[in-house]
Amino acid sequence: MIIIITGAGHTGKTLLAQRMLKKYNYPYLSIDHLKMGLIRSKKTELTPEDDEALTDYLWPIVREMIKTAVENRQNLIVEGCYIPFCWRKDFDEDYLPYIQFICLAFSEEYIENHFKEIVEHESDIEHRVFDADCTVAGLKEDNRKYITGFQNACENVTIIDSDYEQTITGLVNPNISGFTGVNEHGFHSD
Repeated sequence: MIIIITGAGHTGKTLLAQRMLKKYNYPYLSIDHLKMGLIRSKKTELTPEDDEALTDYLWPIVREMIKTAVENRQNLIVEGCYIPFCWRKDFDEDYLPYIQFICLAFSEEYIENHFKEIVEHESDIEHRVFDADCTVAGLKEDNRKYITGFQNACENVTIIDSDYEQTITGLVNPNISGFTGVNEHGFHSD
């Protein structure tokens, strides 16, 4: 099974990926780590602030890694914000049954009521340099972008609007299972 976790900044994508890693023992790919490796090695002139261009640059690489994992019957968690809204068009019907998609976003009310907590938890998993540009207005705009973009692409978006911990815990779904048998396409199935 491939689990794609995306969403707005500060929503806990990395936290969810870490919890799934611990529960399912699936390997985990951070798109941010891939991004920084390419930037630091000077394989691209893009910078960490070039979000749209980074999606265009990184997605073809990540997409083909996902396909390779499915073809090799390997489980994988892919986490990061560089997933295009129309990601499904890049996979034919042989791949899609083996991909679970999760998008996280905060409601505007949650941001208003919990902004201080959101910022306090930004380094729970990864040590981040304090983001002085993180504001209530900026978070609302970023979350609206993800909610609108993925909903317009007919994707489900998990909108966190009350109990954060309960929402994240609920996503660590006990019904996820990895590759165990072989289907007619040569891919392992549940």
